[in-house]
Order: sequence, then C-alpha cells, then structure tokens
Amino acid sequence: MIQLTFLEIAYLIASLTFIIGLKMLSHPDSARKGNLVAAAGMLLAIVVTLTLYQDFDSSKLLNYGLIFGGLVVGSVIGTIMAKRVQMTAMPQMVSFFNGMGGACAALIAIIEFQHHQHSTVTGFDGELLVMLLGLLIGSVSFSGSLIAYGKLEGKIKDKVLPFNQVINMSMLLAIIVLIVYQMVAGSSPLVFYGILVIALVYGVLFVMPIGGADMPVVISLLNSFTGMAAAFGGFLYGNKAMLTGGILVGSAGTILTILMCNAMNRSLTNVLLGAFGGGATGAAKTGSGDQTVREISISDTAVLLSYSQNVVIVPGYGLAVAQAQHICHELEKLLEEKGVEVNYAIHPVAGRMPGHMNVLLAEADVPYERMQEMEEINDKFTNTDVVVVIGANDVVNPAAKNDPSSPIYGMPILEVEQAKNVIIMKRGMAAGYAGIENELFFYPKTKMLFGDAKATLQKLTAEVKEI
Repeated sequence: MIQLTFLEIAYLIASLTFIIGLKMLSHPDSARKGNLVAAAGMLLAIVVTLTLYQDFDSSKLLNYGLIFGGLVVGSVIGTIMAKRVQMTAMPQMVSFFNGMGGACAALIAIIEFQHHQHSTVTGFDGELLVMLLGLLIGSVSFSGSLIAYGKLEGKIKDKVLPFNQVINMSMLLAIIVLIVYQMVAGSSPLVFYGILVIALVYGVLFVMPIGGADMPVVISLLNSFTGMAAAFGGFLYGNKAMLTGGILVGSAGTILTILMCNAMNRSLTNVLLGAFGGGATGAAKTGSGDQTVREISISDTAVLLSYSQNVVIVPGYGLAVAQAQHICHELEKLLEEKGVEVNYAIHPVAGRMPGHMNVLLAEADVPYERMQEMEEINDKFTNTDVVVVIGANDVVNPAAKNDPSSPIYGMPILEVEQAKNVIIMKRGMAAGYAGIENELFFYPKTKMLFGDAKATLQKLTAEVKEI
C-alpha cells in the first residue's frame, strides 16, 4: 500500500512537471528549461514504474531485458538524430518522432486487445472502445506522419486521387461502422485488424494530397492525434502521468491546429478530409501587366537600410536552409546601432512546421519582443521604410488577395507590399513551396537581391559597417 501511494504521488509530480514544462515552452527565454523540467518528470515516471509497479501488482511481470534494451536503443538513436539534425530538417524529425509515438499507441492497443479477447465483459465494454480509438488514431498518426516526413524530405510528391474526398469519407464511415459492430458483437480479431488496415491506408490518403504550403497545419494535427492516442493508452493502464501527458499534447496540438487553420483560412473539416492544399493546381497570372524584375546591388541595399528609420525583416525557409539566422541578427544589431528600428514579421505558417521561424531566430538570440506576429505587424507596413524578405515566398504573395484562381487565395499574408520599399533576397526566380509565381517580384517598389542568403547577408553586413 505504501508503494502504491508513493507511485501515485510520483505520477502526480510527473504530471505537474508536464504542465509546468508546457507553460514554460510558451516563451523562448524559458523554453529550454521547460523542456528539461518535463523531461525530468518523464524520467521520474519511468523510474518509479520500473521499480514500484510490480511491487503492488505481482500479476504484472516486467521483462526488464526488453525494457532496458529498448530504453538504451531508443536513447542512443534519439540522441544521435537530435544532435545531427539541421534546423532545416527539424520538421522532418518532428514528423518522424510523432509517427513513432503514434505507432507505440497503436501497438499498445494491439497488445491489450490480445489480452482482452479472453475477458468476459458483459454490457458496455469501455475498455474495448478505448483500445479501438487508440488503434484508430495511433495508426492514422503513424502512417500520416511517415508520409509527411517523406513529403518534407522531398521523397514523396503530392498525389490527389480521383474522388479523393469521397474515398476518405467512405473509409471513415467504414471505420465507424466496424467500431460499432465490434462494440456490439464483441471482440473479433478480424474486425479489429480490419480497422487497423483501413486506418493505416486512411493516414496515407489523408496526407498524400496536401500541398507543401499547408504542411505546418498537418504536422500540428498529427501531433494532436498522437497525444490523444497516448491518452487512450493512459486510460488502459490507469497511468495518470501517461494520461496527463497525452491530454496536454492532444489539447495543445488541437488548439494549435485551429489557430493554424485560421491563419491559412482553412476549415478543420477540410483538414480532416484531406481536401486542402492539394498541390499547386493553379498558378499566378503571368504575361499581364509589368513583368519587369528590378535588381539592386549590395552597396545600394546597405545605403537604403542604413538611412531608414524602420526596417522589417521577413524570415522564411530560405533563411533556415542557408543557416543565416546568426548573420541576420548581426545585421539587425548593426542597424540598431545606427538608430534604425528593426523588427521581424512572423507568419504563422512560415517554414515547414508551426513556430519554425521563432525557433530559428531564438537560436540566434534574437529578442523575443522583436518577433511580431502577422496580426500585429500588418498594420505597421504602411509606415515601414524597408521590408527585407529573406527566403519567404508564399506568405508574402499578393495573389492570396488578388487572384481567385490561385491555390493560396484567401490565405492571410504578410502585407509587405504596403511598405515604401521591398527587397527580396532569393537565389533566383523559383516559385515557393506552393509552386506558384509571386507577383510581388514585379511590383515597382520591389527590388531583387539575388544570391545565397548567408553569403549575401555577410556582404551586406560588411557594407553597412563601412557606412
């Protein structure tokens, strides 16, 4: 009884660390410490489970060989991957790890179902329902996350099947029917594994048609799925720490998904049906109006920035690819020394995952108060002397407002075209992740500064120093 009480207290402490850690993750200054706090809570939960769980329930025999083998292998692989991953590949790693979490939740449901077949439950079988839901959500998260990983890595292309919505709806309906049948007819291995197969296929078809510009929403949604699946595992085992952790991840992911949908002007229903952002089916209008590209030199850019009153930098995936966040921060500090006010405009879906640009800039020690969200910064562009767009594309494309035929039409954007001057730093005229041309490139106030972002920023910083 004493061991049981201590175990429950330890789970309660672990749950509190998850909540505190999540709260600390809301600010870059405390995010690292919050991650460590939550990790310490998870370590506590693992240790007390391995040392005390069997003491008060002798029927639950622990295979320490397999447990510690898995801990060692997983820790080594996770540590190596985390240390080697580049900031540009962070979304891929998040998708991969998220998929592994979904797979674990599905495996828990499968293993517990094998034990459950021999039970004699009469009436409503809540435990079976939890297993089925954990199997469904975990499987969708696993296969969907792997497809997301492949798309982010560039190994899988967008693919929209004919009648894609009808197929997805039919598969969801089939899963619901099978779950109801399983609950009414009792444990049937054939039905159970049929749900597993359909859920895995649905996860693939759900993510496959989604275009690159919408991937941040997908990553957030799949993350919430994994959290919910883990919470169901917590229900099955009566593990309050696992339950709390899953609820926190699931609820946080769901809230973030809704916020991202609003930022992309998408409905959550369309997300669930896999019916948005399916490749770039349209293109920005070309061949009409002024199609002249105006270039600007490094020295002219340095002069323009140095004698401005306020400058806004718009970071994008290109900044992450070039690993240029540190030199960008150095340029920002130089301009501040010259009396120029510098801020960063952050679009909710810039990059390849939620908060990608915030993490990138925080890594370079950019003050958090300089990172301004889209709703906050858009009203300030009309009074901005220069906007410098580094590697961003779709999130500043006016086609989202002006071209009803564009795939991104209706998506809120950073309205940089309202500024007095716009400088676009790009390697070339290639389209963004959504695969469409950016009409901003041809605006009279827009100047193109071609070249690798890091090399260009280094030269630009050197020029600003000389002024």
